[in-house]
Amino acid sequence: MKKRGLFFSILNIVFLSGLPMLLALKSPDPKLKVKWEQLFNGKDLKDWTVKIRKHQLNENFGNTFRVVDHKIQVNYDQYEKFDEQFGHLFYKKPFSYYLIGVEYRFTGNQVKDGPGWAYRNSGVMIHGQDPKTMGLDQDFPVSIEVQLLGGNGKDKRPTANVCTPGTQYVLDNSVVKSHCLDSKSATFHGDQWVRVEALVLGDSLVVHYVNGEEVLRYQRPQLDPVGGAEEGALLKSGTISLQSESHPVEFRKVEIVNLEKYAHDPQQLAAVIQQLTAEKRIPKQ
Repeated sequence: MKKRGLFFSILNIVFLSGLPMLLALKSPDPKLKVKWEQLFNGKDLKDWTVKIRKHQLNENFGNTFRVVDHKIQVNYDQYEKFDEQFGHLFYKKPFSYYLIGVEYRFTGNQVKDGPGWAYRNSGVMIHGQDPKTMGLDQDFPVSIEVQLLGGNGKDKRPTANVCTPGTQYVLDNSVVKSHCLDSKSATFHGDQWVRVEALVLGDSLVVHYVNGEEVLRYQRPQLDPVGGAEEGALLKSGTISLQSESHPVEFRKVEIVNLEKYAHDPQQLAAVIQQLTAEKRIPKQ
């Protein structure tokens, strides 16, 4: 308990009071190297599992998920209509402590009968369930969604929001039970590339970034409670997946920095995070 208490004390100082406070704790090790691991190899989907509603595991209905020109495409050109066939593309293994980055853009037109709210809408699901445990008719994995939105050309529509299929979280010391919460990001109209990152620290903290700017943070990701409880079981780890929600979208980069080896060394973890967040990563158009 003492070590865990120290961990959360340092996290609170660093992430609630500001990263500059880190320097008073421990200067970054000049030999410290952080490396991005490419989850998408730019060639194929051999490390990924498909689960589409109304279809069996790994039945890639309509060739929804494909690789074209070194990009993951979510495409509906073989659909007659969407028919609520929400899909997800799962990476082969779960993660707990990490920084994930994706570069995405929306293209083309929404498939016929796609829901209005799903216009230029996709997402990165974190702390998700194993796709092998999903029901045939299940629409979304139990997870925390880093929601990806594109603008409609005129209205404000932020990206890197948070949505909660079967989950909830804590914000400003209160449990948030509403399904979605907007970030403070800008709106990205047209087919431009956007970079979204999520810093995920086990069951303690999640921070969203858009083109290098922090736009949202919350604590204690957890399952929906049972038996009348206020809070549910904390989510310490889980799968990562990309969404198919009826509007074509491309991902040209899906990469991660695995922070698991620093999970029990809060000062070193904070130093690595400071190094990572000091760089403002903006995608090329």
